[in-house]
Amino acid sequence: MTRIAILDDWQGIAEAAIDWSALRAKAELVFFRAPFPGPDSLAATLGGFDGLLVMRERTQFPGTLLARLPRLRIISSPGPRNAAIDIPACTAQGVLVCNTPATRSSNATAELALGLLLACARRLAQGDSEIRAGRFQERVAPGMDLAGRTLGIIGLGRIGATMARYGLALGMKVQAWSQNLTEERAAEVGVARVDKETLLATSDAISIHMVLSPRSRGIVSGADIARMKPGGILINTSRAPLVEMPALVAALYDGRVMAGLDVFDTEPLPADDPVRGAPNCVLSPHLGYVTADNMADFYRFCAENLLAWANGAPIRVMNPEAVRPA
Repeated sequence: MTRIAILDDWQGIAEAAIDWSALRAKAELVFFRAPFPGPDSLAATLGGFDGLLVMRERTQFPGTLLARLPRLRIISSPGPRNAAIDIPACTAQGVLVCNTPATRSSNATAELALGLLLACARRLAQGDSEIRAGRFQERVAPGMDLAGRTLGIIGLGRIGATMARYGLALGMKVQAWSQNLTEERAAEVGVARVDKETLLATSDAISIHMVLSPRSRGIVSGADIARMKPGGILINTSRAPLVEMPALVAALYDGRVMAGLDVFDTEPLPADDPVRGAPNCVLSPHLGYVTADNMADFYRFCAENLLAWANGAPIRVMNPEAVRPA
Protein backbone atom coordinates (compact mmCIF):
# COMPACT_ATOMS: atom_id res chain seq x y z
CA MET A 1 0.00 0.00 0.00
CA THR A 2 1.11 3.54 -0.70
CA ARG A 3 2.52 5.18 2.41
CA ILE A 4 2.74 8.92 3.04
CA ALA A 5 4.57 10.60 5.92
CA ILE A 6 3.39 13.97 7.24
CA LEU A 7 6.50 15.53 8.75
CA ASP A 8 7.34 18.60 10.82
CA ASP A 9 4.09 18.65 12.79
CA TRP A 10 5.90 20.28 15.70
CA GLN A 11 2.72 21.75 17.17
CA GLY A 12 0.68 18.57 16.86
CA ILE A 13 -2.04 20.21 14.76
CA ALA A 14 -1.87 18.45 11.39
CA GLU A 15 -4.25 15.56 11.93
CA ALA A 16 -7.09 17.79 13.15
CA ALA A 17 -6.40 20.66 10.72
CA ILE A 18 -8.32 19.20 7.75
CA ASP A 19 -10.37 16.21 6.63
CA TRP A 20 -7.81 13.63 5.47
CA SER A 21 -10.38 10.94 4.56
CA ALA A 22 -10.02 11.18 0.76
CA LEU A 23 -6.26 10.75 0.98
CA ARG A 24 -6.56 8.02 3.62
CA ALA A 25 -8.66 6.03 1.14
CA LYS A 26 -5.63 5.96 -1.17
CA ALA A 27 -2.73 5.71 1.24
CA GLU A 28 -1.61 5.00 4.77
CA LEU A 29 -0.82 8.28 6.53
CA VAL A 30 1.72 8.53 9.35
CA PHE A 31 2.14 11.80 11.28
CA PHE A 32 5.50 12.77 12.78
CA ARG A 33 5.54 15.48 15.45
CA ALA A 34 9.15 15.53 16.62
CA PRO A 35 12.05 16.84 14.53
CA PHE A 36 14.54 14.19 13.45
CA PRO A 37 18.02 14.31 15.02
CA GLY A 38 19.84 13.90 11.72
CA PRO A 39 19.98 12.36 8.22
CA ASP A 40 20.60 8.80 9.46
CA SER A 41 17.41 8.89 11.50
CA LEU A 42 15.51 10.36 8.56
CA ALA A 43 16.79 7.73 6.13
CA ALA A 44 15.98 4.87 8.50
CA THR A 45 12.48 6.16 9.26
CA LEU A 46 11.40 7.36 5.82
CA GLY A 47 12.82 4.57 3.69
CA GLY A 48 9.43 2.84 3.60
CA PHE A 49 7.42 5.82 2.38
CA ASP A 50 6.33 6.73 -1.16
CA GLY A 51 5.30 10.33 -0.40
CA LEU A 52 6.18 13.10 2.02
CA LEU A 53 4.27 16.15 3.15
CA VAL A 54 6.82 18.53 4.63
CA MET A 55 6.47 21.94 6.19
CA ARG A 56 8.37 24.75 4.53
CA GLU A 57 12.07 24.83 5.38
CA ARG A 58 11.95 22.72 8.53
CA THR A 59 13.49 19.35 7.64
CA GLN A 60 16.37 19.49 5.15
CA PHE A 61 16.32 17.21 2.10
CA PRO A 62 19.71 17.43 0.36
CA GLY A 63 20.64 15.11 -2.48
CA THR A 64 22.67 12.89 -0.15
CA LEU A 65 19.56 12.10 1.90
CA LEU A 66 17.28 11.72 -1.12
CA ALA A 67 19.64 9.08 -2.54
CA ARG A 68 18.93 7.00 0.58
CA LEU A 69 15.17 7.08 -0.08
CA PRO A 70 14.81 5.01 -3.28
CA ARG A 71 11.10 4.37 -2.73
CA LEU A 72 10.26 8.08 -2.55
CA ARG A 73 8.09 9.35 -5.43
CA ILE A 74 6.68 12.72 -4.34
CA ILE A 75 7.25 15.58 -1.89
CA SER A 76 4.51 18.15 -1.30
CA SER A 77 5.49 21.37 0.44
CA PRO A 78 3.46 24.52 1.19
CA GLY A 79 4.23 27.84 -0.45
CA PRO A 80 5.85 28.65 -3.80
CA ARG A 81 9.36 27.47 -2.80
CA ASN A 82 11.22 25.44 -0.22
CA ALA A 83 14.96 26.01 -0.04
CA ALA A 84 15.35 22.92 2.15
CA ILE A 85 14.60 20.60 -0.80
CA ASP A 86 17.25 19.85 -3.42
CA ILE A 87 14.94 19.99 -6.43
CA PRO A 88 17.57 19.07 -9.08
CA ALA A 89 18.40 15.96 -7.03
CA CYS A 90 14.69 15.14 -6.81
CA THR A 91 14.37 15.49 -10.58
CA ALA A 92 17.36 13.25 -11.21
CA GLN A 93 15.83 10.64 -8.92
CA GLY A 94 12.36 10.92 -10.45
CA VAL A 95 10.79 12.48 -7.35
CA LEU A 96 8.06 15.03 -7.98
CA VAL A 97 8.07 18.22 -5.93
CA CYS A 98 4.73 20.02 -5.61
CA ASN A 99 4.03 23.45 -4.18
CA THR A 100 0.83 25.28 -3.21
CA PRO A 101 -0.93 28.53 -4.11
CA ALA A 102 -0.40 31.69 -2.11
CA THR A 103 -2.21 31.80 1.22
CA ARG A 104 -2.82 34.47 3.85
CA SER A 105 0.71 34.10 5.23
CA SER A 106 1.81 37.52 3.94
CA ASN A 107 -0.54 39.20 6.37
CA ALA A 108 0.23 36.73 9.14
CA THR A 109 3.98 37.31 8.92
CA ALA A 110 3.62 41.09 8.81
CA GLU A 111 1.30 40.96 11.81
CA LEU A 112 3.89 38.98 13.76
CA ALA A 113 6.60 41.46 12.75
CA LEU A 114 4.41 44.26 14.08
CA GLY A 115 3.87 42.31 17.31
CA LEU A 116 7.62 41.85 17.77
CA LEU A 117 8.18 45.55 17.11
CA LEU A 118 5.64 46.57 19.74
CA ALA A 119 6.97 43.99 22.20
CA CYS A 120 10.51 45.32 21.83
CA ALA A 121 9.54 48.99 21.91
CA ARG A 122 7.49 48.58 25.09
CA ARG A 123 9.66 45.85 26.67
CA LEU A 124 6.70 43.52 27.04
CA ALA A 125 8.78 40.36 27.53
CA GLN A 126 10.59 41.94 30.47
CA GLY A 127 7.32 43.18 31.93
CA ASP A 128 5.75 39.74 31.63
CA SER A 129 8.75 38.07 33.28
CA GLU A 130 8.87 40.55 36.15
CA ILE A 131 5.19 40.46 37.00
CA ARG A 132 5.22 36.62 36.98
CA ALA A 133 8.20 36.74 39.37
CA GLY A 134 6.17 38.73 41.87
CA ARG A 135 7.62 42.12 41.01
CA PHE A 136 6.05 44.97 39.08
CA GLN A 137 7.98 47.78 37.37
CA GLU A 138 11.24 47.47 39.30
CA ARG A 139 13.43 46.01 36.55
CA VAL A 140 11.58 47.17 33.45
CA ALA A 141 13.24 50.06 31.60
CA PRO A 142 10.99 52.69 30.02
CA GLY A 143 9.74 51.89 26.54
CA MET A 144 9.91 53.82 23.29
CA ASP A 145 7.14 55.83 21.62
CA LEU A 146 6.81 54.67 18.01
CA ALA A 147 4.73 57.58 16.73
CA GLY A 148 7.09 60.07 15.15
CA ARG A 149 9.96 57.58 14.99
CA THR A 150 11.42 56.15 11.78
CA LEU A 151 10.78 52.61 10.57
CA GLY A 152 13.15 51.17 7.98
CA ILE A 153 11.96 48.33 5.74
CA ILE A 154 14.51 46.10 4.03
CA GLY A 155 12.60 44.47 1.18
CA LEU A 156 9.36 46.09 0.00
CA GLY A 157 7.54 43.07 -1.41
CA ARG A 158 4.08 41.95 -0.24
CA ILE A 159 5.06 41.38 3.37
CA GLY A 160 7.37 44.38 3.57
CA ALA A 161 4.72 46.65 2.09
CA THR A 162 2.15 45.42 4.61
CA MET A 163 4.59 46.08 7.46
CA ALA A 164 5.28 49.54 6.03
CA ARG A 165 1.58 50.36 6.08
CA TYR A 166 1.37 49.23 9.71
CA GLY A 167 4.18 51.65 10.50
CA LEU A 168 2.38 54.48 8.74
CA ALA A 169 -0.77 53.67 10.70
CA LEU A 170 1.23 54.06 13.91
CA GLY A 171 2.32 57.53 12.84
CA MET A 172 5.86 56.48 11.99
CA LYS A 173 7.99 57.85 9.20
CA VAL A 174 8.69 54.89 6.93
CA GLN A 175 11.61 54.43 4.56
CA ALA A 176 12.72 51.43 2.55
CA TRP A 177 15.66 49.90 0.73
CA SER A 178 16.49 46.83 -1.29
CA GLN A 179 18.81 46.15 -4.21
CA ASN A 180 15.97 46.40 -6.73
CA LEU A 181 13.65 48.90 -5.08
CA THR A 182 12.42 51.61 -7.46
CA GLU A 183 11.06 55.07 -6.73
CA GLU A 184 7.78 53.98 -8.31
CA ARG A 185 7.37 51.03 -5.95
CA ALA A 186 8.23 53.13 -2.90
CA ALA A 187 5.72 55.80 -3.97
CA GLU A 188 3.06 53.14 -4.56
CA VAL A 189 3.42 51.98 -0.95
CA GLY A 190 3.71 55.55 0.33
CA VAL A 191 7.23 55.40 1.76
CA ALA A 192 10.57 57.07 1.06
CA ARG A 193 13.22 55.21 -0.92
CA VAL A 194 16.68 55.64 0.62
CA ASP A 195 20.08 53.99 0.30
CA LYS A 196 21.09 51.23 2.65
CA GLU A 197 23.51 53.32 4.71
CA THR A 198 20.88 56.01 5.32
CA LEU A 199 18.27 53.46 6.33
CA LEU A 200 20.62 51.82 8.85
CA ALA A 201 21.85 55.08 10.35
CA THR A 202 18.53 56.92 10.64
CA SER A 203 15.93 54.24 11.41
CA ASP A 204 14.80 53.72 15.00
CA ALA A 205 13.50 50.28 14.01
CA ILE A 206 14.35 48.08 11.02
CA SER A 207 12.24 45.17 9.75
CA ILE A 208 13.64 42.66 7.25
CA HIS A 209 11.37 41.18 4.58
CA MET A 210 13.50 39.47 1.93
CA VAL A 211 13.71 36.04 0.34
CA LEU A 212 16.93 34.23 1.23
CA SER A 213 19.16 33.74 -1.80
CA PRO A 214 22.91 33.75 -2.47
CA ARG A 215 22.56 37.47 -3.21
CA SER A 216 20.69 38.32 -0.01
CA ARG A 217 22.57 36.06 2.42
CA GLY A 218 24.24 38.30 5.02
CA ILE A 219 22.47 41.38 3.65
CA VAL A 220 22.65 42.83 7.18
CA SER A 221 26.30 42.44 8.08
CA GLY A 222 28.16 43.14 11.28
CA ALA A 223 29.19 46.51 9.86
CA ASP A 224 25.53 47.25 9.13
CA ILE A 225 24.54 46.40 12.71
CA ALA A 226 27.28 48.74 13.93
CA ARG A 227 25.71 51.55 11.85
CA MET A 228 22.33 51.20 13.59
CA LYS A 229 21.19 53.84 16.04
CA PRO A 230 22.03 53.05 19.67
CA GLY A 231 18.95 51.37 21.11
CA GLY A 232 17.59 50.66 17.62
CA ILE A 233 15.36 47.65 17.04
CA LEU A 234 15.98 44.95 14.42
CA ILE A 235 13.05 42.71 13.47
CA ASN A 236 13.62 39.53 11.44
CA THR A 237 10.69 37.33 10.46
CA SER A 238 12.23 36.27 7.13
CA ARG A 239 15.31 34.03 7.40
CA ALA A 240 18.15 34.07 9.93
CA PRO A 241 21.03 33.92 7.39
CA LEU A 242 19.97 37.33 6.07
CA VAL A 243 21.68 38.68 9.21
CA GLU A 244 25.21 38.11 10.48
CA MET A 245 23.93 36.49 13.66
CA PRO A 246 27.15 36.43 15.75
CA ALA A 247 27.44 40.20 15.29
CA LEU A 248 23.79 40.72 16.21
CA VAL A 249 24.08 38.52 19.31
CA ALA A 250 27.17 40.45 20.40
CA ALA A 251 25.30 43.75 19.96
CA LEU A 252 22.40 42.40 22.04
CA TYR A 253 24.68 41.36 24.89
CA ASP A 254 26.41 44.76 24.72
CA GLY A 255 23.05 46.51 24.92
CA ARG A 256 23.70 48.47 21.72
CA VAL A 257 20.52 47.30 19.95
CA MET A 258 17.29 45.42 20.56
CA ALA A 259 15.82 42.69 18.38
CA GLY A 260 12.65 40.74 17.71
CA LEU A 261 13.55 37.39 16.12
CA ASP A 262 11.24 34.74 14.71
CA VAL A 263 13.85 32.84 12.66
CA PHE A 264 17.12 31.13 13.57
CA ASP A 265 20.06 29.49 11.83
CA THR A 266 19.11 26.09 13.29
CA GLU A 267 15.49 25.23 14.05
CA PRO A 268 14.39 24.09 16.56
CA LEU A 269 16.77 26.44 18.36
CA PRO A 270 19.53 24.41 20.07
CA ALA A 271 19.70 24.56 23.85
CA ASP A 272 23.21 26.04 23.76
CA ASP A 273 22.52 28.75 21.19
CA PRO A 274 23.75 32.04 22.70
CA VAL A 275 20.71 33.94 21.47
CA ARG A 276 18.63 32.08 24.08
CA GLY A 277 20.26 34.06 26.86
CA ALA A 278 20.63 37.34 25.03
CA PRO A 279 19.10 40.39 26.71
CA ASN A 280 17.22 43.12 24.89
CA CYS A 281 15.40 40.77 22.57
CA VAL A 282 12.06 39.02 22.07
CA LEU A 283 12.15 35.51 20.58
CA SER A 284 9.33 33.60 18.91
CA PRO A 285 9.63 30.04 17.51
CA HIS A 286 9.16 30.73 13.78
CA LEU A 287 5.48 31.61 14.08
CA GLY A 288 5.37 34.05 11.17
CA TYR A 289 3.11 31.97 8.94
CA VAL A 290 1.78 29.68 11.68
CA THR A 291 -1.86 30.60 12.17
CA ALA A 292 -4.84 28.24 12.26
CA ASP A 293 -6.10 29.69 8.97
CA ASN A 294 -2.79 29.36 7.15
CA MET A 295 -1.99 25.90 8.41
CA ALA A 296 -5.40 24.58 7.35
CA ASP A 297 -4.81 26.04 3.87
CA PHE A 298 -1.31 24.56 3.70
CA TYR A 299 -2.42 21.07 4.68
CA ARG A 300 -5.47 21.14 2.41
CA PHE A 301 -3.48 22.17 -0.67
CA CYS A 302 -0.69 19.66 0.08
CA ALA A 303 -3.24 16.88 0.56
CA GLU A 304 -4.80 17.81 -2.81
CA ASN A 305 -1.36 17.46 -4.41
CA LEU A 306 -0.82 14.02 -2.92
CA LEU A 307 -4.32 12.83 -3.82
CA ALA A 308 -3.93 14.01 -7.41
CA TRP A 309 -0.63 12.14 -7.65
CA ALA A 310 -2.19 9.00 -6.17
CA ASN A 311 -4.90 9.27 -8.84
CA GLY A 312 -2.26 9.44 -11.58
CA ALA A 313 -2.69 13.13 -12.48
CA PRO A 314 -0.22 15.17 -10.40
CA ILE A 315 -0.83 18.93 -10.01
CA ARG A 316 1.26 21.97 -9.05
CA VAL A 317 4.44 20.16 -10.04
CA MET A 318 7.60 22.26 -9.82
CA ASN A 319 9.75 19.76 -11.74
CA PRO A 320 7.49 18.20 -14.43
CA GLU A 321 10.49 16.59 -16.09
CA ALA A 322 10.55 14.18 -13.14
CA VAL A 323 7.04 12.86 -13.85
CA ARG A 324 6.70 9.09 -13.92
CA PRO A 325 3.67 6.82 -13.43
CA ALA A 326 2.12 6.78 -9.94
